[in-house]
Amino acid sequence: RRPSKVGVDMNFMRKIPPGAEASNVLVGEVDFLEKPIIAFVRLSPAVLIIGLTEVPVPTRFLFLLLGPHGKGAQYHEIGRSMATLMTDEIFHDVAYKAKDRTDLLSGIDEFLDQVTVLPPGEWDPTIRIEPPKNVPSQLKRKTPHQANGSAAPAGEQEKEDDHHAGPELQRTGRIFGGLILDIKRKAPFYWSDVRDSFSLQCLASILFLYCACMSPVITFGGLLGEATKGNISAIESLFGASLTGVAYSLFAGQPLTILGSTGPVLVFEKILFKFCNDYSLSYLSLRTSIGLWTAFLCAVLVATDASSLVCYITRFTEEAFAALICIIFIYEALEKLFHLGEYFPVNMHNSLDNLTFYTCQCFPPVNASDQLMQRWNQTGYHSSDSVPWSSLNVSMCKWLHGEFVGPACGHHGPYIPDVLFWSIILFFTTFFLSSFLKQFKTDRYFPTKVRSTISDFAVFITIMIMVLVDYLMGIPSPKLNVPDRFEPTSKNRGWLMDPLGENPWWTLLVAALPALLCTILIF
Repeated sequence: RRPSKVGVDMNFMRKIPPGAEASNVLVGEVDFLEKPIIAFVRLSPAVLIIGLTEVPVPTRFLFLLLGPHGKGAQYHEIGRSMATLMTDEIFHDVAYKAKDRTDLLSGIDEFLDQVTVLPPGEWDPTIRIEPPKNVPSQLKRKTPHQANGSAAPAGEQEKEDDHHAGPELQRTGRIFGGLILDIKRKAPFYWSDVRDSFSLQCLASILFLYCACMSPVITFGGLLGEATKGNISAIESLFGASLTGVAYSLFAGQPLTILGSTGPVLVFEKILFKFCNDYSLSYLSLRTSIGLWTAFLCAVLVATDASSLVCYITRFTEEAFAALICIIFIYEALEKLFHLGEYFPVNMHNSLDNLTFYTCQCFPPVNASDQLMQRWNQTGYHSSDSVPWSSLNVSMCKWLHGEFVGPACGHHGPYIPDVLFWSIILFFTTFFLSSFLKQFKTDRYFPTKVRSTISDFAVFITIMIMVLVDYLMGIPSPKLNVPDRFEPTSKNRGWLMDPLGENPWWTLLVAALPALLCTILIF
């Protein structure tokens, strides 16, 4: 039913600035309660509740007080006091940023410290009370102060204001002092971390983090394989992410932090690989030297409590770096989708009447080189005439460097129908479905617990659904090649690399310069 405009005060509405939000205070008496109950609700996002407010503005806060009969006047006074609180600018900030009941109580205490109180029996309406000579500074109210009126010494206050950080980001002045204190702070919570992992909420977080960690690691592993010509690929990325993830979860203060390859590191690897190719250097050996230098520099940062510098990094820097990573993720995903159009093109110029002639056959190359003749000899074919070109499959024709001829042939072989469009459907459907399930918590369907569970498992459910749909459709969409055995991607090397290898000796020293850049990216 469309709301009526009769009850809307349009004159009042025109005086309200754009973007304003409402706070509704509701009190009442009911007969099914034995004691009062109070709820302070902060809606996210703000919801337009028709008929509740005098003007149609979205509601951000709801204060609800219900109690048994007989104390209606007291309930009304509590509601009036709460409405007065919501008119205060400082309490606004507290209400928007409060995380629990303690924050709200602190905001109420601060308001009571600054409010002017008139005794109810001593106030004469005929007496005009002069306003104060100086209006209390709102900026002073926002400044943190000591409890119970105690003032800190000037030196300590300046030090605290300059540092404005918790004990985790304070310099200890001892070698590895910050690391030792971090381990001491985390030690009491080791058993609770293991015990809490069996709850359903933690299971949702585990599955979400598994998908959140695996997806970028595998994605950037595949991109690294393309950028480094198979020197570093998905299996190396998985192995590195597993080692760093386990070590970080055991010894760090935030075990839920997502670790793995990021966009700037991928750009760094591309530049380094191109540099090695241009100057005929061994990429893996130089990368090993850079990795050892990076580990040494990171150990120096840990030993000197360099993490205390994080408190001086502004929110703008964090948001800019996070935005850069997101942009690289989005760009790489779209670029990969565009590259699929090159390997799986769409046959634009065809006629339905010529479908009976829609063929693609393998033919011998026009000019066969000596290396190609040697490859043919390795397979048992002594000349081009001895190769059964017409009966070769696509992979064998490519390996023998045959040429594809026919109306059903593209630049890289026969046209494969539906792959490009199906990949586009998978791409956007996965995004929209995960967004829909993530926002399912605020919908009206199903009980609250069911909606919360679906929202917590949104990414995992989306990935499982789309993988199952892709499997049932049977369309040969591109898949990431991950080895079925635990072995390096390249067959010509092992897991341990020589930091020098075939490179000159001075590369061990010069590697400290790119290692410094890599350390900055990691830090």
